[in-house]
Amino acid sequence: MERKVPIGLSNKHIHLSQADLEALFGKDHALTLKKELSQPGQYAAEEKVDVVGPKGTIKGIRILGPVRPETQVEVSIGDGFSLGIKAPIRNSGDTANTPGVKLVGPAGEVEIDKGAIVAARHIHMSPEEAEKYNLNDKDVVSVKLDGPRGLTFDNVLVRVSPDYRLDMHIDVEEGNSAGAKNGQLANIL
Repeated sequence: MERKVPIGLSNKHIHLSQADLEALFGKDHALTLKKELSQPGQYAAEEKVDVVGPKGTIKGIRILGPVRPETQVEVSIGDGFSLGIKAPIRNSGDTANTPGVKLVGPAGEVEIDKGAIVAARHIHMSPEEAEKYNLNDKDVVSVKLDGPRGLTFDNVLVRVSPDYRLDMHIDVEEGNSAGAKNGQLANIL
C-alpha cells in the first residue's frame, strides 16, 4: 500500500508566549489572523518581529499563532549562520540547552535565554490516518520525494493527535535541496 503525504514547507517563524507578545506589541495585544495553516487552529499572524543574534539581524520574521506557553524561534541552519548562533535540530518544544536571541517589536524588546532551534522534519497525522498507515505517535520513518532533485528524507518523526491533519513539515532549505513544492506528495517508506 502506498502511504502518500503532502509536503509543507516551513519558513523561519516564531511562536510567542503571551507575556513576550505583550512585551513586544503592548499590553493585552492579541495576534491578528493573516492566514490559516495546514494544522487546525494554527495560523500565520500579521505580526512580525526582528530577531537579533551576536552576528546579525533578520528583520520581519512572522509570528505563528496561537500563543504558546513558551517562546520558540524556528530558523534554518543558514539563518543561524546569519544570526551567529548554532541552533540545534530539535523537535518543537524541546528548547533545553538551545541558544537565545533578542526579539525586537514595535513596543519593546525581549531577550530569550533559550528557544532558537532548527525544527526537525516531522509528519502530523490524525489517529485515523496513523491507523490507516499502520503508524504510531513517535515512530521514525523515511519519506521519498520523487522528481528531478528527488531524495529520501530519513529520521522523520511521526506525530499523532486528534488535533492534527496529514502533512509533512520540512524547512525551506530542505525543500529547496529536493526541489519540493507545497502540497507535493511524497511516499512514506
